[in-house]
Amino acid sequence: MRAMSQKEFTVTMTVDAQVTEVLPTDDTATDPATTAEVTAADDKPRKPPAKKAAGRKAKTIELTLTVTGTADGEWRAELKQGTSYLARDLAVAAAAVSRAAKELHEDLATPIDKIIEEARAQQAAKVAALEAELEAARKVLSDLE
Repeated sequence: MRAMSQKEFTVTMTVDAQVTEVLPTDDTATDPATTAEVTAADDKPRKPPAKKAAGRKAKTIELTLTVTGTADGEWRAELKQGTSYLARDLAVAAAAVSRAAKELHEDLATPIDKIIEEARAQQAAKVAALEAELEAARKVLSDLE
């Protein structure tokens, strides 16, 4: 039986998540000291204090998910944040890779499913060859009895 060469497929996904942090607004209009000053100074016209919009500071979190598969149908995953690994060398099922890709986007799912289908076809061919070899061995065994 000849050795099958292994191909490695790597899928890297970068996920940008927007985290919004709400900072306190300028509430000088509800401050009792400010209200007293405005009441005492009613006789001269004052410009109303400029209202500041609620401070929102968007923070981007970048996660890199790398999924690596072989032609034998073995898939591994790792997750990085910057240069730090959050998870490494996790075994994942091909079906889970396919489902995740479909959830993310059809343009990701199509090529990944093609790769998984190629691996499935190669494994089916390997099973058929092994079944034929097993049948031949059974025949030789029965001839020896």
